[in-house]
Amino acid sequence: MPKHFRFNDGGRAAAGYRGKTGDCVVRSIAIATGLPYQHVYDLVNRASTHERTGTRKRGKSNARTGVYKSSIKRVMNSLGWVWTPTMQIGSGCTVHLRADELPEGRLLVSVSKHLTAVIDGVIHDTHDCSRRGTRCVYGYWEPSAARRKSPTLNPTKTAPQRQTFFEWLFS
Repeated sequence: MPKHFRFNDGGRAAAGYRGKTGDCVVRSIAIATGLPYQHVYDLVNRASTHERTGTRKRGKSNARTGVYKSSIKRVMNSLGWVWTPTMQIGSGCTVHLRADELPEGRLLVSVSKHLTAVIDGVIHDTHDCSRRGTRCVYGYWEPSAARRKSPTLNPTKTAPQRQTFFEWLFS
């Protein structure tokens, strides 16, 4: 039976950091992309400078203590990764954190209050966050087709591109 979990700190210890912290975003991105932990740490903190605070959003993202979705989106888009949602409002859970329900390849998977890296069906994290295969997946980031090493590993259906109003008007 293949292993579904492998301990991986994403290079945190090698970068000189000690102890435990809420750095799942940095750790997961470093594992999924193969980039050094410190490089991703700096990317996330740079992306957080563009955030605004408000009544529901008290502080800005921090690579060590937590990152808002807007900063995750900014970082992943800058790395050329594509978001694939697996849940809609009112749809219920359709995809779980299990190898047979996720596509092959390198994925950055979003689950409730956590982000984890999944490589070819194996969870790479500091703990097994699958809840025995019952944890619901909100969506996942994957490399775009141009950046993927083997495009035949994970074929995805792409929606036809809609024209903008100006493209339609002047065509």
